[in-house]
Amino acid sequence: MAKSNHSVLVFALGGVGEIGKNMYVVQSGDDIVVIDAGLKFPEEEMLGIDMVIPDITYLEEHRDKVRGIIITHGHEDHIGGLSYVLKHLKVPVYATKLTLGLIDAKLKEAGILNETKRVLINSDSEVVLGKMKATFFRVNHSIPDCVGVCLDTPEGYIVHTGDFKFDQTPVNNQVADLAKMAMIGDRGVLCLLSDSTNAERPGFTGSERSVGKALMDVFSKASGRIVVSTFASNVHRIQQVVDAAAQFNRKLTVVGRSMQNVINISRDLGYLLVPEGLIVEIDEINKLNAEQVVILSTGSQGEPMSALTRMARSAHRKIDILPGDTVIIAATPIPGNEKYVARTIDQLSRIGADVIYGGHGPNGTVHVSGHGSQEELRLMLNLMKPKYFIPVHGEYRMLKTHALLAEQVGIPEENTFLLDNGDTVEFSGGKARYGGKVHAGNVLIDGLGVGDVGNIVLRDRKLLSQDGILVVVVTLSKQNGTILSGPDIISRGFVYVRESEELLDEANRIVTQTLVKCMEENVNEWSSLKNNVKESLGRYLYEQTRRRPMILPIIMEV
Repeated sequence: MAKSNHSVLVFALGGVGEIGKNMYVVQSGDDIVVIDAGLKFPEEEMLGIDMVIPDITYLEEHRDKVRGIIITHGHEDHIGGLSYVLKHLKVPVYATKLTLGLIDAKLKEAGILNETKRVLINSDSEVVLGKMKATFFRVNHSIPDCVGVCLDTPEGYIVHTGDFKFDQTPVNNQVADLAKMAMIGDRGVLCLLSDSTNAERPGFTGSERSVGKALMDVFSKASGRIVVSTFASNVHRIQQVVDAAAQFNRKLTVVGRSMQNVINISRDLGYLLVPEGLIVEIDEINKLNAEQVVILSTGSQGEPMSALTRMARSAHRKIDILPGDTVIIAATPIPGNEKYVARTIDQLSRIGADVIYGGHGPNGTVHVSGHGSQEELRLMLNLMKPKYFIPVHGEYRMLKTHALLAEQVGIPEENTFLLDNGDTVEFSGGKARYGGKVHAGNVLIDGLGVGDVGNIVLRDRKLLSQDGILVVVVTLSKQNGTILSGPDIISRGFVYVRESEELLDEANRIVTQTLVKCMEENVNEWSSLKNNVKESLGRYLYEQTRRRPMILPIIMEV
């Protein structure tokens, strides 16, 4: 893509028009700085896919220009893709203490910890990245050690807020650095990239401390066991569960590998304060009375294999939910997960548990968002006073609403850029315009396979899930092309064989008839034989059942 020597490009490889998979890029001449490298959970039609990460083809093509990856905080939608990206890009990673601790665990699991340069930063750090310089400012979110990024480029200051809210009473007493944000704004911000997650929500987001009060209230009234499910990385929420358990003399056990990892790392680094002897092994809780037990679990999003979902289905190896248990789901569903969460709540209620979720606590909410609502987004815009604005981190309607908020605080409509992944904004001579498009997309991860599942495989999976498969096995004579054995028809997910003998007998006859006709017409190319079998059999089955199963002919010659 043609660029002038002095222009600065800003674009997203993930994170706009979607929730998750955050990756933003600032390029100035021969220097590229990447902000975040996240994952997102698969959409419903991505059958069998475990996670989705950004396509980094552009970065690989310009690998010699990438000066480093700055990570704003330790949530999966910002660090989840890092171990995959670093296998292709050998560049330094800059992150705060807790974020680096969480990253190290991922890199160790991927076997690339020792070969990756990791640089510890804080909100007072300055990092030189080629001809750009990065400084940082502290923001509030649902995990400690979050920062926003201010990049000093040849064209001016470009600011990325990271995920943020303005919490006046944060659990760790670390308020957002308003003075530094105002100072950056007074210096002059060329372009602001700001979190749009709650752009549609009026007012202010509640303080995390209010959740602590609601949890204390639930704990004071619960007579049986208490099960709390929340995001594994919500360290502030976990701290408040720990505090409530200690206050009411309950022992705490932790269920779910990701939750155990985050708790261990946070304790080791001093971000989570747990009284000695409070946490016990899962086997110990059966020796305690019900009113002495708290179970902290993953599964607040109704994920099929998570601990809470397995408990709700009575499929967990060590814990069963019992009538009289209180289950607190201290999270709200990520868009797309609503029905999974509702199903889990329904199953728990059916068992006889008292389920408290979202804003349904008896004396207050058991969840607040980690993202700022409209008034906080306006405050950020007023503090930074950017000349140009790019809303990021949200689905398109959220970005559009955020653009309207920017207009209300005085940013001209023509100075706001609504982007899709891969769209670039070019800054040159203090002016901004839409640039060209860079390659962006999804890389699907299925088991150990990275990027080996594409649209064709997904299409086949969808077809198999809808109408099943018919395998047709035939053996032909090499000498004269006659049928030696078969056709044998194997059905999976299409019809139950014992109840559909007539249908399959007729299908058998059609395959035989098709093959004989092909032989008579001297059609002996295997691809032609297979296509003819597929067409004739597919037509018949659709006429009889109005279904289109995948038909897989296997033709052998002996």
